[in-house]
Amino acid sequence: HKDHSDISPKMSALLTIADMVRLGGRRVTDEHVARARSFGAVDKDIHDTVLIAAAFSMFNRYVEALRPPLPQTEQEYERMGERMALEGYAEATNAAH
Repeated sequence: HKDHSDISPKMSALLTIADMVRLGGRRVTDEHVARARSFGAVDKDIHDTVLIAAAFSMFNRYVEALRPPLPQTEQEYERMGERMALEGYAEATNAAH
């Protein structure tokens, strides 16, 4: 288990569930869920935790498989962020497909 001493026991239990989902959904045990419930987690908390962790895992695998070019400097990230804030996520292109 990772050290979650600076957060609530409920959040720590939910983060443990998220970490198990990251490793594989079947890694989440009845004991993980019972521990989260013992600290006040309800069905929606557990559902949202699993859903978010699974979605992040999928998105990470998607990006890893496509191997997109990544900014190499902090300034490139800042320019990309400014562009996305002003123009949205779709990059303008003049290329014909």
